[in-house]
Amino acid sequence: MKRIGILSDTHSHWDDKFSFYFADCDEIWHAGDIGDIDLLDRLRGIGPTLRAVRGNVDHGEVSRQCPELLIFDIEQTRVLLTHIGGYPGRWAPGMKKLLREEKINLMVDGHSHLLKVIYDKELHLLHINPGAAGRQGWQQKRTILRLTIDGNDIRDCEVIELA
Repeated sequence: MKRIGILSDTHSHWDDKFSFYFADCDEIWHAGDIGDIDLLDRLRGIGPTLRAVRGNVDHGEVSRQCPELLIFDIEQTRVLLTHIGGYPGRWAPGMKKLLREEKINLMVDGHSHLLKVIYDKELHLLHINPGAAGRQGWQQKRTILRLTIDGNDIRDCEVIELA
């Protein structure tokens, strides 16, 4: 069983609440538009494992350290983490094919700054966009997520609004 903290679109903004809410997490996943490499270093200081992908505004050291896409297994769950991926019914070009070919169970992305947790009945996967954790952008609420992965069971999904 693994506890996962998920965030996206920080745009270099650090919030001490990341440390508070992710303290009990086994892994932290950042779905791009990180901003500054220092933010990744601070996230690494919270938990044992950090997985991060670069977004369309990331460059320099962030771009060198973070790929555009990660596919990995955790417990018995196949995960795809990227920045721009779309969502069920409106996948980015080529994404639906990739999700099907890779037999993805959980797809996490960012970019839109819109919180979404949607089950795709056709592909039999859960899509999550944690919304935006940073201050840059047009979102009215800043959000992050926590969930538990136990084997192939994804549960206890918790949306956390940041003031």
